[in-house]
Amino acid sequence: MTTKLPDNITMINWPTDHVLAFTTNRLPSPHQLPVGNLQDSSLTTLKQKEHRSAFSAFNQGDHVGDCAEHVALNRKSLLQYLPKQAKIQWFEQVHGNHVAEVLNYENKAIVADAAITRNPHIALAIMTADCLPILLSNKEGSEVAAIHGGWRPLSSNIIARTITKMHSSPSDIVAWMGPCIGAKRFEVGQEVKDIFCQMSADFSAAFSPFKSTLSDLKELKYWADLQHIAKLQLLNLGVNNIMQLGDCTYSNKEKYYSYRRDNITGRMASVICLKSI
Repeated sequence: MTTKLPDNITMINWPTDHVLAFTTNRLPSPHQLPVGNLQDSSLTTLKQKEHRSAFSAFNQGDHVGDCAEHVALNRKSLLQYLPKQAKIQWFEQVHGNHVAEVLNYENKAIVADAAITRNPHIALAIMTADCLPILLSNKEGSEVAAIHGGWRPLSSNIIARTITKMHSSPSDIVAWMGPCIGAKRFEVGQEVKDIFCQMSADFSAAFSPFKSTLSDLKELKYWADLQHIAKLQLLNLGVNNIMQLGDCTYSNKEKYYSYRRDNITGRMASVICLKSI
């Protein structure tokens, strides 16, 4: 690839040349206008600046209150990093465990939290702002998958459901896990830990107890490690080739969006597609 990458695109060094994958962050692109330059008659100049600052640059989410033209421009700019015929399939993620098998591109977002395709003209995009993006392919590079790894989808076995629908054996699958809320930033209650530990006692290692200063001192809270949970699930399913980008979205405000930190915020995208050699 000869295109110079901006700071808001990170190419993933996928172990097969038949797959292309990258992830975005919130840093600005050269095409973007300063906050307040996009007109919106419903906002005063001051309110417009406050509104836009919540999304600050390279937002890929069209459902979070950002200017639609701004998001469309950001999404369109991603196409230059994909094969010429590829279109990005976007999803309406609902924190469930439905896995869509995408045969053809649909202009409307598909309701699903994971997807598989074997069509070389379709790129799958998962949006996150603390949840864990997971990308998969087989070693041959004939099918790819993308998973929205929030704690609810993970607790509903979305990884297993995705791999079951793939045509590849788990030993032939390559996995990548991207930036998400870190292991010392994701606060959950006892009920979340119990859900996972009822699945397997092995998941207890992904939870660290602490007393929250914002809650009843009698109520024990836990730090949850989403990457550790997902890695255990992948390994238990027989997927051993796992890559990780361990950045914490919550802790790095300049680079990443974080819903837990900001509530009103944009979304990053993790994208994967097949390509011809």
